[in-house]
Amino acid sequence: MKSFYVVIPARLASTRLPNKPLADIGGKPMVVRVAEQARLSGALDSIVATDDQSIVDACAGFGIRAVLTRKDHQSGTDRIAEVSLKMDWPLSATVVNVQGDEPLIDPELIAATAERVSDTVPMATAAHRMEQPEDIFNPNYVKVVLDRFGKALYFSRAPIPWYRDGYAKTEKRFPQPFDALRHIGIYAFRNEFLRMYSSLPVSPIEQTESLEQLRVLWHGYAIAVHVTEKIPEAGVDTIEDLERVRRVFDLRDRT
Repeated sequence: MKSFYVVIPARLASTRLPNKPLADIGGKPMVVRVAEQARLSGALDSIVATDDQSIVDACAGFGIRAVLTRKDHQSGTDRIAEVSLKMDWPLSATVVNVQGDEPLIDPELIAATAERVSDTVPMATAAHRMEQPEDIFNPNYVKVVLDRFGKALYFSRAPIPWYRDGYAKTEKRFPQPFDALRHIGIYAFRNEFLRMYSSLPVSPIEQTESLEQLRVLWHGYAIAVHVTEKIPEAGVDTIEDLERVRRVFDLRDRT
């Protein structure tokens, strides 16, 4: 199995759920729950990258290492790149970006995504097959199309691939079998590429789709995609999401 590091970007500010990384889940802050899941993946190290001292202090109380980063980063990728520089990891190392609002993330998914990074493919992510065909029209669900080697051809909020003989009809028909892929927001990088990433100019398609990963494709770099058969648990964006996750951990603690 490939050796890798996990970095968890966690900003204190959140428009829909204030102080989200510190939200209590069964007696522990959410970001600590994420870090504990990341530790189960077999990572060499799991570090929280944050913009606020209160998150550093909260993590320390549970034995989780956290690094204070600049507040002006434009993305989580830029934040984890700063941590990579501070840690002085080898350029050949693999670094996985695990979102700080994914307390139910599957450790096996983290490891499998890291495994797809190579000397020639500097970035990897994940996807799963959509269960409900009509979800392909939901712009909040990012879709991805792969080549025969399992590398991304394109990501889009639009329905891709477009089923010409079915989607354009009033009564939409879906291809059989239906195997459209929904993107999962986890990213693994070769460390050398991660450090260079922030210097890549923003791309037109990235701005149009509002999808940061399109910058990588636009500049001619490859992204490998791990396709998992397990549909991942949803992250936490709202108070309803938080209550759902709390119930899951409450059930775990009882068994």
